[in-house]
Amino acid sequence: MPVKTPAVESHQMLNMPCVYRSVVERIFMVEQILSEFRLEKEDLKEVMGRMQREMDRGLRVETHEEASVKMLPTYVCSTPEGSEVGDFLALDLGGTNFRVMLVKVGEDEERGWKVETKHQMYSIPEDAMTGTAEMLFDYIAECISDFLDKHHIKHKKLPLGFTFSFPVRHEDIDKGILLNWTKGFKASGAEGNNVVGLLRDAIKRRGDFEMDVVAMVNDTVATMISCYYEDRSCEVGMIVGTGCNACYMEEMGTVELVEGEEGRMCVNTEWGAFGANGELEEFRLEYDRVVDETSLNPGKQLYEKLISGKYMGELVRLVLLKLVNEELLFDGEASEQLKTRFSFETRYVSQVESDSGDRKQIYNILSTLGVLPSELDCDIVRLACESVSTRSAHMCGAGLAAVINRMREHRSQEEMKITVGVDGSVYKLHPCFQARFHKIVRELTPHSDITFIQSEEGSGRGAALISAVACKMAACMLTQ
Repeated sequence: MPVKTPAVESHQMLNMPCVYRSVVERIFMVEQILSEFRLEKEDLKEVMGRMQREMDRGLRVETHEEASVKMLPTYVCSTPEGSEVGDFLALDLGGTNFRVMLVKVGEDEERGWKVETKHQMYSIPEDAMTGTAEMLFDYIAECISDFLDKHHIKHKKLPLGFTFSFPVRHEDIDKGILLNWTKGFKASGAEGNNVVGLLRDAIKRRGDFEMDVVAMVNDTVATMISCYYEDRSCEVGMIVGTGCNACYMEEMGTVELVEGEEGRMCVNTEWGAFGANGELEEFRLEYDRVVDETSLNPGKQLYEKLISGKYMGELVRLVLLKLVNEELLFDGEASEQLKTRFSFETRYVSQVESDSGDRKQIYNILSTLGVLPSELDCDIVRLACESVSTRSAHMCGAGLAAVINRMREHRSQEEMKITVGVDGSVYKLHPCFQARFHKIVRELTPHSDITFIQSEEGSGRGAALISAVACKMAACMLTQ
């Protein structure tokens, strides 16, 4: 909710009562500081153009290595037709929670197939995230074993689809080399190795069940395939949650890293790393530089650090500290909690912007952080949250617009109708992100008719559907 300030001339301000003048001055100075987060349409078009240039570089053999947007081939060329049926296991690793899912794909007269799911979430311990690859994958195998026990299916050797949401260079649909960890993971011995091989080795070490790992995909790809089940026009998948990334169906003729000219292949952009070659320098603020310098991967994932849920709350906290230091907030006094890194959680940003206007929710959040705010303090905190989350939505929108405009131009279509499947906590839970994001994407893609679908259980269900396709393709090859 914007704070309304009276329109006054500077000479009028001097004649105001002291208390009133200080309120107006505070709001004016706060808005001056927060104005840095405002991106004009021309700024977003510039970001969009630079993103497209890096996408082109990522697709070409001679420039792929130095490109910041890697445009990784996924070997997913087919989409589910509806005749793939059976039971599949799906794993989803992309953040601090790991999910195991049983997916039953059955026939349906109206839609071609129906999908039923059962799943369980497991929290990954810190030592598994930052220890060795063997520790991490042994823990994953332990979770699978527990899930199979609970559902009494340990005796079955099921096809398994693995959603692995980190930068991977695929060599086939069931073989991918981890390029680098992101999102706080640091398990040693994984980078440069085949992730499916690490999982198979852990299952073998455990020895109490068998699994046929048939496909590994990124969460964006799984989301796209899962939403394709709802809408056959879905050719883009996107995640805006702990991390931020997108994939789309690219013309095979431009995917130089893979042989073949016919048809299309899903490309995982890994756009979170955009900015590694300096493309975002004039858009990064002092708060962004602090977040980056104190992160586990300084200098990397710079675009993602402007957008994703992992960093949004921390950016707001740094803004609040700046306002405190300028004596514009909390009477110039910050609590010890507010001085603690990551104490202002991203969910607080959503909650602040969801406040009904009575400020109770904002007051309660700030109280838990050791601050007793005035009504004006609450309003200023809301302005800070809105500034950071709006920039996030607009930056993300510029990236998606770059992808969609590229697709339309390369398909030589004057007008393109397309569906985008989206998943992720920021997109789903923030009260204003979707509206701001959709609006700016549509403004930047005037010749495209875009439908957005929110994915439900996309990562797991999509992995299972891709596994179904992979099994069917393998069976077809055996009969040829």
